[in-house]
Amino acid sequence: MYDNKQVWHDVLEQIKISVSPAIFSTWFTQTHISSLNKSGGRVTVEIGCATSFARKTIEERYFGLVQENLMKSFGLPCDIVFIVKDDPNKIIPQKNSESPLFQEPKVSSQIPPGIIASARLRPGFTFEKFAVSSSNQMAWAAAEAVAKEPGRAYNPLFIWGGVGVGKTHLMNAVAFRVLEKNIDAKIFLCTGEDFTNDIVEGIRNKTTPEFRKKYRRLNTLIVDDIQFIAGKDTAQEEFFHTFNAVTSAGGQIILASDRPPSEIHKLEDRLRSRFEAGLIIDIAPPDFELRCAILQIKSKERGIELENDMIQLIAGNCDSARKIEGFLTKIISEVRAKNIAITPELVNSLLGKGQEDNGQKIKADPDQIITAVSKYFSVGKRVLLGDSRQKTIAVPRQIVMYILRTQLGLPLEEVGRVVDRDHTTVMHAVNKITQLASNSVQTREDLLGIKKLL
Repeated sequence: MYDNKQVWHDVLEQIKISVSPAIFSTWFTQTHISSLNKSGGRVTVEIGCATSFARKTIEERYFGLVQENLMKSFGLPCDIVFIVKDDPNKIIPQKNSESPLFQEPKVSSQIPPGIIASARLRPGFTFEKFAVSSSNQMAWAAAEAVAKEPGRAYNPLFIWGGVGVGKTHLMNAVAFRVLEKNIDAKIFLCTGEDFTNDIVEGIRNKTTPEFRKKYRRLNTLIVDDIQFIAGKDTAQEEFFHTFNAVTSAGGQIILASDRPPSEIHKLEDRLRSRFEAGLIIDIAPPDFELRCAILQIKSKERGIELENDMIQLIAGNCDSARKIEGFLTKIISEVRAKNIAITPELVNSLLGKGQEDNGQKIKADPDQIITAVSKYFSVGKRVLLGDSRQKTIAVPRQIVMYILRTQLGLPLEEVGRVVDRDHTTVMHAVNKITQLASNSVQTREDLLGIKKLL
């Protein structure tokens, strides 16, 4: 009988010798052996990865390395399957006996406000104020590696993800760390739109040489929303030469986008190849624990004291950092306008208003909803709609009925026809999930997860 944890520890020790510390920290620290099966002189190993992007990257780049070291450990041929699955025994990495998830902000070295303004950085967007969990741990580790060795660790560093997941915060954090080490470093942060506008301005005013001097002599160039230059021939031409000038001089390029380079339409192939030559890493939407941490950090910045139950209630209903910031602003406005204290009743009231104002109905047909719930809970459709009364099957089935009724607005009888139940069963299911959605953070997480799939 093999000890999965020990086997994987031994394999990782061997991999650590073969790859750089930055690569090991970014890709392998969030992996584990999910299952292991020996049969007929062969070993089948299922390796769990934190995100789909990590799974794809490890499988494409390091499959041979992982397989080779597993075969050495077992002394047998190995078949490997990579899956997306969190390690149930994982511990968030600690630093100075504090988890980065709840790390207290420390006072940054005194960078003159003039330098911060000229580099166009956002004060407060530092590593110390960046909450870390499994959804963004690899991006955080990659940014830390770049900040330690700009121009060497990963160049370019390409971070992509949805709105409000922390891309801009991480890029600013790298810039602050570089300036802390070298106050004379030439750093500039702009958006793809800013870069394009500067080119247009340079052409219009015949100041193109000044534009090139401004960008091509930087030690670190950071561009947010780089997808904006796609389809703009002059902007892409200038960025191509700027990219080459900065990197050839040993400078660091950091880029952010809402999608990976392969999905940016009308992006020139020569730019795409350069973007893909560095490290491409995604940031997933924040999970519940991370949203709680963000809420604690943001509320402390604003001088608001929130009890744990209020923090959990808000985090369960706000699915992004920006929604959390918006909700905190709403609380502050309400408290100041009415001169009242923050109470669970107030939070519930404001959450209710927000859901009424911002609630978006799912646009899907019944079959798509059944497929999404089946995929989310890893339950086959036939089993999901079958007769099993096990809780692991019954609750997902009730969620199907709840979504069909509340999101699609189907009559009880029609919902019953879809799931092969009578209307009284549907009523019971809808009432139960409605109650759970009000009281259970996990149920709200499940409903949000299914909604994202759709």
